[in-house]
Amino acid sequence: MFSNFLIKKFVKNYDDVKNKEVRERFGYLGGFIGILVNLFLFVIKLSVGLISNSIAVIADAFNNLSDVGSSVITIFGFKLSSKPADKEHPFGHGRIEYISALIVAFLVMLVGFQFILSSIDRIKNPTTITFAWMPFILILVSILFKLWLSIFYKNLGNKINSSALKASSVDAISDAISSSTVALSLFLSKFISFPIDGYMGIIVSLIILYAGFNLVKDTLDPLLGSAPDAELVENIQKEVLKYNEIHGVHDLLVHNYGPGRIMASIHAEVPCDISIIKIHEIIDAAEKEISDKLNIFLVIHMDPINTNDEEVLKDKLLVENLLLKFPIVKSIHDFRVVGEGNIKNIIFDAVINSHENFSKDDENNLIENLNYEIKKTHSHYNLLITIDRDYLGI
Repeated sequence: MFSNFLIKKFVKNYDDVKNKEVRERFGYLGGFIGILVNLFLFVIKLSVGLISNSIAVIADAFNNLSDVGSSVITIFGFKLSSKPADKEHPFGHGRIEYISALIVAFLVMLVGFQFILSSIDRIKNPTTITFAWMPFILILVSILFKLWLSIFYKNLGNKINSSALKASSVDAISDAISSSTVALSLFLSKFISFPIDGYMGIIVSLIILYAGFNLVKDTLDPLLGSAPDAELVENIQKEVLKYNEIHGVHDLLVHNYGPGRIMASIHAEVPCDISIIKIHEIIDAAEKEISDKLNIFLVIHMDPINTNDEEVLKDKLLVENLLLKFPIVKSIHDFRVVGEGNIKNIIFDAVINSHENFSKDDENNLIENLNYEIKKTHSHYNLLITIDRDYLGI
């Protein structure tokens, strides 16, 4: 495959995608190939558009020229995002890559909007389109180039998990679709006198605008704080629970400071009767090993729990069975019991989804209902509950 040949030819140590320098070279490769291909397509389409007098073809040509600018922005985005951390940005400059993708998206939308106006003018003032087979074939060839470029960008983007390159892949496939519409317009002009060129120009422009809108949405999400990748969340929890001394996890938070710059924190439940020095060594080892394995920066907070007291375990089972009647509660943690015999305060955190429309009054009602249910069988028990929100969106 030609894209793999280019990667092997121009990206040294291409398999080491966690390396910042390797990642940067991937971005440069994608940017420079994008500049070359889009400049080539711009020249071809502009020539075809001027020869045939087609506004749709000219619109498509300038869309490719905007893609040249997008590739330049992508290169600068990778260059700036690779800057090391400083006093003002202690977690690095990785989010610049998202900003560069956002600029690309706005450029795409600008081109689409400008050519909607041009297409409307062409509908109002139609001109004759000159059809010729050679320009038509060149448009078909340009579609193949765009399809290849989309696959190339996607390949690079998946290898280094780059939103900017993935955005360029989506942009390229939308360009292939718009070019197909242009080719159809050019071909139909051979048989009909209806001013189809202007209408096809509007269709092309709307496709460009739609692609730009989707790119804006996709690049804004990580900047605004989108939910973390479900697979990453699952892997973090699974890796932490591999350590025998850790009996449960909760309160996982994931912060994205750009590709390859993810910080996560999690609470781990550990036995309260284990040596502090021993469990501290285990947690330290877990933080380092999991961080290296998942390419993140992980911080683990220790929550001591009683794992041997039969009475505590019995009360926990009682509460878990009670919660089956309240499906809004996803899980509980930090479970502990204060008091002995019939009079007890049972303390724990109850987790609900952050996106639930659950007000403070609803929280109070839930706590009252849980206390009401437990007092049916254990009248001297009091549930002291803290409502905890799960912000992972999983």
